[in-house]
This record gives sequence, structure tokens and C-alpha cells, in this order.
Amino acid sequence: MNGELVVVDDVCAEFARRVISAFRTRVNDTFSIALSGGATARRCYETLAASAGTEIDWWKVDFYWGDERCVPLDDENSNYRLAREALLDRVGAANATYPMRCEEGPDPYQLRLGELGKLDLVHLGLGPDGHTASLFPQSAALDADPGRLVVMNEDPLDNNRFARMTLTFAGIARARLVLVTVAGEDKRDALRRVHDGDDVPAARITAERVVWLADRAASAGIV
Repeated sequence: MNGELVVVDDVCAEFARRVISAFRTRVNDTFSIALSGGATARRCYETLAASAGTEIDWWKVDFYWGDERCVPLDDENSNYRLAREALLDRVGAANATYPMRCEEGPDPYQLRLGELGKLDLVHLGLGPDGHTASLFPQSAALDADPGRLVVMNEDPLDNNRFARMTLTFAGIARARLVLVTVAGEDKRDALRRVHDGDDVPAARITAERVVWLADRAASAGIV
């Protein structure tokens, strides 16, 4: 496993604490964070919005996304909409937001991240199949050119899933800190495979620092 596995009783509370800490110790005046999607991410963002208080000056935060479904931004399946409802609308401020827009293709996002240089924090989840962001098993994005930070991708094992835009492993690796939140018994097998170094996409996550935050249901029998 790349990084540190931390087992906690409350993944979302620990996520919020670590985001606040990362903001306090940021390198630049502004703080860049790439957001995720899914049920655990929604709970994490709601907890962060409720607990940050004055600890985070949201006017100094730039919001990016780690992946997005190719749907309108106000669609119920949009990661942007999830983040807006769970976090952005609740804190009411941001220095800038940079949604992924599939209709523009990946190049504008690639250029923006290239100009940024480093993301302060990337938040990721873990799918039961071992995927993270929209980097699915056997998908083309797993073999993206090392110079590509953002690509379009699809899940070849499920034709019903949406086309996606996603950070590549090279894009994720530009983070100063990656927080992977893993909650629930249904993620246990995937987390075990990552922990054991099996060939699943999430096992390839690298960055300056990677921290896996797992609850006891997800980590049972692993540590």
C-alpha cells in the first residue's frame, strides 16, 4: 500500500480535521483542493462545512474536481452538484471553482492544472471494484501517457455507466496530500486488495503524501 492507513471511528470527522490542518499549513496564500463524488464524499463535505467554522477562510480556497460524469453540472449524477449542495452552498464562499466540463474535453483542465503546478489536497474514494476517481479496472486511462494529467475515460466492464473526465495517476501524483476516505463493509475487499498490493487501480495512487482514512467496518481483518 502506498501511504499510511489510519483506522478511525468517524471517517468524515477525521477528513474534516485533516482538511482544516492542511489549510492552516498551506504553502501559498490560496489553497487548492480537488473534490470527489459518492455517498461518503457527500457526508465528508457536509461534516467539513459544519465543523470548519472560522478555521478555513473559504475566500482563499480554489475548488477543483478529481473526476466528473459527462452530464450537465446541475444533473443529480454530477459530482459538481454534489459538492455544491454538500459544501459550496453551505459555506457560501470560494476564491474560485473549476468544474470539469466534458464538452470542452480534457485539454483546458490539463492546461489549468499545468499552470497551477501542485494541488494542495486531492480527495479520493474507493470503489468496491478497486477504482478511484474514474480510473476503472481495465480502462484506457490506466495507461495514459505520463504527461497527461486529465483524460476522458469509460468503465469497459459496465456499459451503463456514464462517460467521465478524470485526473490520471500523474495528475493525482501532483498533490501535496491525498486523502482517501473508505467507509463501510462493502469496501473491505477492495481496501484489503490495495493494502496487499494487488493489481487494482487504487493501489497505484501516489503523491507527496497519501493517507487512507478507513472506518472499522472497511478495515476489519486488515489491521
